[in-house]
Amino acid sequence: MAFSPITHLRHFDIAVPDYKKQVDFYKNHWGLTEMQDDGGVTYFAAEGSPEQYSVRVREADEKRLDMVAFGAADNAAVDQLASDLIAKGVKLIGEPDDLKTLGGGYGFRFFDLEGRTIEVSSDVEVRKHRKIEEREAIPVRLSHVVLNSPEPEKMLAWYEQHLGFRLSDTLNHPRVGDLFYFLRCNSQHHSIAIARGPHASLQHASFELRGIDEYMRGSGKLLRSGFKKIWGPGRHSAGDNTFTYFHDPNGNTMEFTTELDSIDEDTWHPSIYDTSDPMTSDQWGTGGDMDEFIAKEMFNDKDKGLFVPPPV
Repeated sequence: MAFSPITHLRHFDIAVPDYKKQVDFYKNHWGLTEMQDDGGVTYFAAEGSPEQYSVRVREADEKRLDMVAFGAADNAAVDQLASDLIAKGVKLIGEPDDLKTLGGGYGFRFFDLEGRTIEVSSDVEVRKHRKIEEREAIPVRLSHVVLNSPEPEKMLAWYEQHLGFRLSDTLNHPRVGDLFYFLRCNSQHHSIAIARGPHASLQHASFELRGIDEYMRGSGKLLRSGFKKIWGPGRHSAGDNTFTYFHDPNGNTMEFTTELDSIDEDTWHPSIYDTSDPMTSDQWGTGGDMDEFIAKEMFNDKDKGLFVPPPV
């Protein structure tokens, strides 16, 4: 039986001031497919994913995370979650209804503890997708989204209690305390994670590639195109996934990854990883040690859209 009403991560939506560069980045460098351009709003899909889109870009004066969207099993699950959230005192942005965004579906939006807009939906039209071929260095799908929080312990509790996410692993520093909580809603090690940061913001969004070779080729392509590499290539201990992090044209952090752990729910026990051990951040030792300078690169700007629903 499912432990969470959430089945999977669908997409994340961002607003950016340099809209044209962001669209060019996803389309011509990151390897996504443009699905629809509504004039100031562009939808991008990952070729290997059945989701209608993995990221939506909106033109705006200020940068913000517009939304993080999740899937639910069916309309009844959507309605039940909405009722449960209301009973727990969560104010909905809107009641469950037919969605007007690409792919349609049935869903609703609400604010999380820190004011990010969250959407949960079902019955979204399945996109015609395809198998990504060997050496094809483009994303298969959106892997996970990581959120910065000044109070990650409270965020962890909120996502566990309100959306049924489970803790997979924790990153801890002996002097600072817990730095990272990895949360799952299915067998994937994490669909979201909560990172300790100075303010609420998008820490990074991660896209999965076909395998190690495709991941390295994709990372190399970004390097040759002149995009700023923050960290990588390497391999984390928690989740056992590969990583290379880049800044996009608007200063958001985007990650290429592959081989994220799959969890056996009956046997998995969360671990606490010591970040003072360099093996925790990078098993290979190729990406360079995580330090305060790399961490600051992922703090991002303070989100200007908290408790304000996006216009689309």
